[in-house]
Amino acid sequence: MSEKRRDNRGRILRTGESQRKDGRYAFKYTDAYGKPQFVYAWKLVPTDKTPAGKRDDKSLREKEKEIRRDIDDGIDTIGKKITVCQLYAKHTALKKNVKYGTEKARKNFLKLLGDDPLGSQSIEDVKPSDAKAWAIRMSEKGYSYQTIKNHQRSLLAAFYTAVEDNYIRKNPFRFAMNTVIEDDREEKIILTPEQEESLIAFAQGDPVYSKYADELIILSETGVRISELCGFTTHLDFKNRAILVDHQLLRDAEIGFYIETPKTKSGVRQLHMSEKAYEAFRRILKRRGKVETITVDGYTDFLFLNRDGLPKTAANYNAMIKGLVKKYNKLHKEQLPKITAHTFRHNFCTRMANAGMNPKALQYIMGHANITMTLGYYAHASFESAKAEMERIEAEKAAPASIAA
Repeated sequence: MSEKRRDNRGRILRTGESQRKDGRYAFKYTDAYGKPQFVYAWKLVPTDKTPAGKRDDKSLREKEKEIRRDIDDGIDTIGKKITVCQLYAKHTALKKNVKYGTEKARKNFLKLLGDDPLGSQSIEDVKPSDAKAWAIRMSEKGYSYQTIKNHQRSLLAAFYTAVEDNYIRKNPFRFAMNTVIEDDREEKIILTPEQEESLIAFAQGDPVYSKYADELIILSETGVRISELCGFTTHLDFKNRAILVDHQLLRDAEIGFYIETPKTKSGVRQLHMSEKAYEAFRRILKRRGKVETITVDGYTDFLFLNRDGLPKTAANYNAMIKGLVKKYNKLHKEQLPKITAHTFRHNFCTRMANAGMNPKALQYIMGHANITMTLGYYAHASFESAKAEMERIEAEKAAPASIAA
């Protein structure tokens, strides 16, 4: 019978275990791909003392136990050692053909991860407490609750990929963010129909802002995204009073103007041109005249131009609206809240919801990918709108009885 191998303290070593001349222990095993792998430790069992000057770590037997459990559960013992940054890069590489803005956001987030201790951690070591600590650090750095929640969603998806690939067992980012940091998001701001009408009327009569009034009317009457409005060209279907929304105009500091398709496939739609919108478009075209514009990704003849003859962007409108509201508030007792161009889209959807528009029709008009987002606007129903809806239903119930009588 062959003599059993022992360490320098006379203890019997198990199959796969060995001890090097410097005293360090090693365990050899075969991974899921049939390749030999090694793990090392300065201690054989947990009760051993770590040699002076060496980093304290798990004992070899503890590591062996984890490896055997991983192999039994089908866990990839190599894959679980990749870092969080490597996992995120791998996850995003599986989703190609994304919009420019999405690709840029991914690169920015990967850099943000790389600057945080979480980014260099092995995914096997990331515990829920580590994920929560990351969220707290992000908050302390000044990032908003919504931004942190968006990043959590990205990491949740990346770690889901790791679970699916048998790198790890559980997803450490599956927690409610508001249990870790304060949800400081403000409720979406809307203007009442009276407030919006008053603001537009003020713009129409103001010597500075009158030239923008028709653009505000179009925002109010169509509910389009501001980037979609910026993409409008002079090619409008006045005969059928229809507005085709199939692209949006954006501007980036690095590449300048560029065209993107709508946010989702549902974003491609045709909108009815109301009478107010129709008249506003007519006035804008008349004032604009025949002006040649730059061509952006095949699109030209942009409808809304700044003083330099370049297409307007969201930044132009938000700056204008900020100044308009500031001037309005100086001259009116009833103050308006701070709003952006997107507020008009929110107002439109809320107004249509309160008027009782069919939710599916409203979803189409708004270009929402799912009905849940559209239904969220019904939460802004007021007592007056709820009362009117109840009275309408009661009247409809009573109508047949009246007719029969």
